[in-house]
Amino acid sequence: MTMRLNGARIITLHKTLDRRGNLSVIEEIQHIPFKIKRTYWIYDVPGGEVRGGHAYKRNQEFIVALSGSFDVILDNGKEREVFSLNRSYYGLYVPKGVWRQMQNFSTNSLALVLASTKFDVTDYIYDYALFKEFTNEKNEHI
Repeated sequence: MTMRLNGARIITLHKTLDRRGNLSVIEEIQHIPFKIKRTYWIYDVPGGEVRGGHAYKRNQEFIVALSGSFDVILDNGKEREVFSLNRSYYGLYVPKGVWRQMQNFSTNSLALVLASTKFDVTDYIYDYALFKEFTNEKNEHI
């Protein structure tokens, strides 16, 4: 598990291999660095569509491709990195304050997203220019 952009990283989950089918588990704090307050999934994404295109001020996420594949593009205002998710036994930890976009969804892909906060529209930054201002303000206070 290598640290990447702002602490974003791929986390490999434990796999129990069995001839009847494999099993993986995600437990808050033990496998991911936050308590789970919300769970949602993204599916039936038409070809060529993009999801996300926002950042969170407080929310952290863990994204798993339960089925199929897709790319998650993360951007901290200075650097951009693409993470390709295509296995159900690992996921991407996305820290707060990072712009996130999902694209290149394969047919029948299913994205599971675990979130550290309940839905709060005031936590979202939808405008990239405002996001850049937010990251600059955050960096000035460090």
